[in-house]
Amino acid sequence: MAMSRRRIDLPALPSDAGEGRGKRLRAATPLRALLNRVFPDHWSFLFGEVALYSFIVLLLTGLFLTLFVEPSMKEVVYDGSYKPLRGTDVSAAFASTMDISFDVRGGLVIRQMHHWAALLFMASIVGLILRVFFTGAFRKPRRASWIVALLLFWTGCLAGYTGYTLPDDALSGTSLRIASGVMLSIPVVGSWLTTSIFNGEFPGDVIIGRLYIVHTLLVPAILVALIAVHVGLVFRRTPMQWPGSGRTNANVVGERLFPRYVLKRAGFCCLVFGVIALLGGLLQISPIWLAGPSRSAVVGAGSGPDWYMMFLDGASRLMPAWELDIPIGGGYTIPPMFWATVVLPGVLFVSSIGYPFIEARLNGDTQDHHLLQRPRDVPARTGLGAMATVFYVVLTAAGASDVIAARFDISVNAMTWAGRIGLLILPPLAYYVAYRICLGLQQHDRQVLARGVETGIIRRLPGGRFIEVHQPLSATDGAGRGDLEYAGSAVPKKMNRLGALAPAVKGFFWPVDGPTEALASAGHSLAKSGTHGVVNPAYPARGTRDADARTNDEMTNQPS
Repeated sequence: MAMSRRRIDLPALPSDAGEGRGKRLRAATPLRALLNRVFPDHWSFLFGEVALYSFIVLLLTGLFLTLFVEPSMKEVVYDGSYKPLRGTDVSAAFASTMDISFDVRGGLVIRQMHHWAALLFMASIVGLILRVFFTGAFRKPRRASWIVALLLFWTGCLAGYTGYTLPDDALSGTSLRIASGVMLSIPVVGSWLTTSIFNGEFPGDVIIGRLYIVHTLLVPAILVALIAVHVGLVFRRTPMQWPGSGRTNANVVGERLFPRYVLKRAGFCCLVFGVIALLGGLLQISPIWLAGPSRSAVVGAGSGPDWYMMFLDGASRLMPAWELDIPIGGGYTIPPMFWATVVLPGVLFVSSIGYPFIEARLNGDTQDHHLLQRPRDVPARTGLGAMATVFYVVLTAAGASDVIAARFDISVNAMTWAGRIGLLILPPLAYYVAYRICLGLQQHDRQVLARGVETGIIRRLPGGRFIEVHQPLSATDGAGRGDLEYAGSAVPKKMNRLGALAPAVKGFFWPVDGPTEALASAGHSLAKSGTHGVVNPAYPARGTRDADARTNDEMTNQPS
């Protein structure tokens, strides 16, 4: 009996061979799961991305700067392009920074881009921390991400401080003198620590070289490790999302990682790069040629750190001159700077790390959470966040008290006392105001759920009284009140959120799609019929879900 020969499909042979090899090696499964991963899309999730893209700019520009900077305090005579300082005795670090600014092609733009990227990085980290706190994104199982974000902030502060001390200008010398005073204020080990770091008395001759190693090797390695851990935790856990129609703790509604989400993120990365480049090319920052070289006996008026470090400067200015004598051995005196610049940051760091655990313990919360909370729904936490923010802002403003006093012709002593009083009064006041605002917003949400959305249509009753017609969100009882429960998501409060108006025409300079036919206005229908219509009881926002939006469950059920 003749055996039938197997027919080979030549066009499909390469794909069949690749599929068979992929099944044997199991290489496609992880990649497919990664590309099909769903991420929610909301503007509040962009803070972390801005931080990541700014850090990439920092690495690239910092690599360029390391090719030209000379981190040495050796005294040289400046002979560069900036005529007002020619013939001046400066350090090699200052001279090399001046050469980067005036003699290296594109050096000033790169240097300013580096500084602006650092400011943007810290601003985005602060925004990320505030978003995570106010929305409850630090709850289980994301406490590790919260700790990593806090470590990024404090490590970024160290990176910024070591960065703006490297040029060895007058501002750098002032900041180093302040650091020396802070270390000397530490009891028992302060003198030894200062002598070890400066290799003797301030300023010494090695501090710039040591800070250069910290700034270019140690701190970037820590930041890279923290960012890698943070990104790994993001991909490891279920993404957080805002509550809404179809969103639960068991699914994720958003866009696939590839291709749309990746393309959008790539475009946003280019936008961040472009903004930093524009800032570096158009806005001057850190003009060291105006401050001049560092002199240990000279402190420039109006000197101050970058904005994210000004709260420590303000705390040291507002701290009263209270000294504490410890009768141990020959006696130790703890100066007021120790409490403002060592104890205060330690208290802030420990309390911020411990807050998620304290809140979970007080609320008895042991559940995993993948839905964000609206700040209005947690008024106590929102009040604490407002209180901490105002506390930080008051200290930051106090860090610029001398500049404010000089600009507005105010006594520095009056500015100091205003800061002290404000530090005691404004944070509790911010807590009370934020708490009451949250309660008011909660009441308004529930009022809309019960009575409906204001239509803007005024009706005159037979008795002569005027009322506004409301569009109910669900079936109503005899008294005209709905029975919807608050679901934790945004409540529609305008008629265009209920489909009363036509969808907006997409496009920037010209329409991408033709204008759709306008929907019948619910308000006009009410005016004509005199009856109350009913909309979707789940009160979703107008519009359908994106065709590319999927849930993780749907992805799992799709054939591979």
